[in-house]
Amino acid sequence: MTDSTDDGSDASTDPATAAAVRAALAALADPDRAAQVARFFQTGPGQYGEGDVFAGLRLPDIRLVVKRFAGLGLREVETLLTSEVHEHRLAALLILVGRFRRASRARTRDEVARTRLAEFYLAAVRRGLVNNWDLVDASAPTLLGEYLVDRPRDVLFDLAAGDSLWERRVAMLASSAFIAHGDATTTLELAERLLGDQESLIHKAVGWMLREVGKLDRPLLLAFLDEHAGRMPRTALSYATEHLEPEVRARYRAYPRRPA
Repeated sequence: MTDSTDDGSDASTDPATAAAVRAALAALADPDRAAQVARFFQTGPGQYGEGDVFAGLRLPDIRLVVKRFAGLGLREVETLLTSEVHEHRLAALLILVGRFRRASRARTRDEVARTRLAEFYLAAVRRGLVNNWDLVDASAPTLLGEYLVDRPRDVLFDLAAGDSLWERRVAMLASSAFIAHGDATTTLELAERLLGDQESLIHKAVGWMLREVGKLDRPLLLAFLDEHAGRMPRTALSYATEHLEPEVRARYRAYPRRPA
């Protein structure tokens, strides 16, 4: 697994430390917004984001800070990822995404760096540090999906079979990279395995990815719906069919219900 003491690679316009990133984010924080965002991300007792702490930053502001610290080393990224503050973890993940994309440039592709970053990310996922839906959605397609495009994908099925809601969502969202490369097979396999999931955030993820499959290959989506529409959670079915013609949507939503 990746050595989290790696000092990183790319040039940065500011001293590349986690403390400097936190200070830059704090300068843009809005406590009033923090309270609103905390409610939106359901941080109350028993909710999916229970205990998460927000500073109250807008995503464009976080991206500006990330741009300043683009070359933050993995040791410092690790510090941000273990912060209780949601925006610290999001900034860390966006920095990783940027580093991975630079390592993936066609003319200067660096497989060693790509592997190091993907393994570092996977370890963070398994440690429960990527623990809200926006963190997953901003990172999984690139840091795991793009890495696995031309590699075995067993790890996604391991994640999809796990107890962690966030690991299962990582698996589903990572598959969007394969769809972008014209391959829907893994998405459909994962979707079928997750049809019985009890979490609404997984229902949404499954439906969303199936909708993307439909954009790539409509007959493939329709074949999946023909077989599974009757046992799909309503939310997943709604997401998967929302781009279809009204009469087609109505037909699938009228399928007799059967157990997933």
